[in-house]
Amino acid sequence: MIGLIGLGAMGGGYVSRLMDQKIDLLCYDAMPEARDRARELGASVAQSLADFCACETVLLSLPKAAIVASLMDELGPNLKPGTIVVDTSTSEPDTTKQLAATAERQGYVFLDGPVSGGPLGARSGTMTMVVGGDKTAFAKVRPLLEKMTGKLLHIGPSGAGHTVKIANNLLCAANLVLMSEMAQMAERAGISLSELLAGINAGSGRSGVSEVNFPKWITNEAYDSGFTMGLMRKDVGLATGLAGRLGIDLPATEAIAAIWESSREELDDNADFNEIFKFRNTSNA
Repeated sequence: MIGLIGLGAMGGGYVSRLMDQKIDLLCYDAMPEARDRARELGASVAQSLADFCACETVLLSLPKAAIVASLMDELGPNLKPGTIVVDTSTSEPDTTKQLAATAERQGYVFLDGPVSGGPLGARSGTMTMVVGGDKTAFAKVRPLLEKMTGKLLHIGPSGAGHTVKIANNLLCAANLVLMSEMAQMAERAGISLSELLAGINAGSGRSGVSEVNFPKWITNEAYDSGFTMGLMRKDVGLATGLAGRLGIDLPATEAIAAIWESSREELDDNADFNEIFKFRNTSNA
């Protein structure tokens, strides 16, 4: 049996995907309505974390590192030897390393496997997962993870997956800001957004933001990616926090972080993260 803890936007998508793949799934979430949604999809719902002792693999999809650590303090002692825990949350590498060391002492394995692709990617099995941790455990759990992903990579030792995910999300945040500024510049020069994107996407400045985010969520004003401003602000904060702990000065990262933080007055945490485009347009108008 496969366990899944955390049934929010991403975890709920995992339920849909894994049930479509005929996986025997045991779920849990602190929110009753999330548990009800999983039950309606046909998944079994645990009464407590102790129920996961029978699982061979446990997937985590939780909001932040502190919650992951607190949950593992309770869950870890219940797991049978050899169980593999895959943390798909966007978490902190230092916390991940500590949890992996604790897991080794207690007889199970803790892998970090954060994902990109949003709720749609979770539901459709097209998301990307970058994994850090024990290679042997990764090989064992790979068949399951391949059912959930379009791209699956083992990056390195424990914490590597979360480090790479932090870098990825910071680059996405930066590209959204920069593309939004270039859109303003193009408009002032009499060039439409569609013309700008056509040129950018044919050149070396193209990115996932210009090729995916803009046509899918911004130019059509959909703003329904399922990923919020609050989540991106958290991830940008993870990048600046990691840089601080490593003792390095990253001025461009700090500048991008300042822009995301200053947007709070116009865009609250519940807004879609692609709406940063609106903030940059109005602030320089």
